[in-house]
Amino acid sequence: MVVCGIDPHKSTLTAVTADAVGRRLTQRTVGARPENWLGLLAWARGQAREVLWAVEDGRGLAGGLIRYLLAAGQRVVLVPPKLMARARSSARTRGKSDPIDALAVARAALREDDLPVAHLDQDALDVRLLTDHHDTLVEQRTATINRLRWHLHDLDPALEATATLTSVRGRQRLSERLRALPVSVRQALADELLADITALTRRVRELERRIGELVRPMAPTLLDLTGIGVLTAAKIIGETGGITRFPTSAAFAAHNGTAPIPIWTGNKPTFRLSRGGNRQLNAALHRMAITQLRRHQPARDYLDRYLQRRPHATRKAALRALKRHLSDVVYKALITDLASTNSELPATA
Repeated sequence: MVVCGIDPHKSTLTAVTADAVGRRLTQRTVGARPENWLGLLAWARGQAREVLWAVEDGRGLAGGLIRYLLAAGQRVVLVPPKLMARARSSARTRGKSDPIDALAVARAALREDDLPVAHLDQDALDVRLLTDHHDTLVEQRTATINRLRWHLHDLDPALEATATLTSVRGRQRLSERLRALPVSVRQALADELLADITALTRRVRELERRIGELVRPMAPTLLDLTGIGVLTAAKIIGETGGITRFPTSAAFAAHNGTAPIPIWTGNKPTFRLSRGGNRQLNAALHRMAITQLRRHQPARDYLDRYLQRRPHATRKAALRALKRHLSDVVYKALITDLASTNSELPATA
């Protein structure tokens, strides 16, 4: 068996093959276009009957190649970029280049035996694409609202202080008050920005409806959990990319960054916050934890028990422990939904 590490870029893909102990064999750079993938596959399969493809987990850069390899029956694992740095630092070669990075990807795949395995799943990919687009539209709307508020403050500070831009009625009232002002360039710009906010809000609501139609049949158990709405469930499904790629709940916790990191060497075990993992998933679990602390008595009981058992622990440490617990709860809910639908939700490319 050989491992083929891939360092993807927008215009090129660099591949380096390594044997079972991580020794470099050959390398090849091709254009990042579909017509080059068949040649890349034949090149790798010409070196061994069994090839493990290790691809740097760069969002969107290698999706087409991963889907092609999976359709060809190849096994593909996704290597987080932070593992490459460790593998690169232990190499004899210095510097940074595409072949060095591709070899680091291959060696990281050899060293780590619990990397996420990629699978094809169009539903989960669609959910992730829609949630990403939803986040982009919300960011655009927020930026537009901020620009409008500056204009309103200059026109009349009372307008900026009383403007309610999150409701249809509030925007209508503001539009009427703007049109009652003397005509000026700033007044026209403010009116135009208000129209943009209304259009963006309409698009955001339509996206939320489409996301709900996709998510509700996929994750009924997940949606039953306190603190999980349609958008949070969609974020979890899209960023998880298929729960089957995580063999245990601990592997899922390591992926989402809720698993604590040990920092002790003596007789007193100590752990610190993990700043790695998928931060989108981590943020979704954080929102879930905050909501449960407000509305769910078992979550409050869990927090109290944690603080009672550890008198010197801070409330932030207790919150992190709750998030780790909720990671297991979400993992079990995703597994249950997978079993109830009798269809896999594997990793998206």
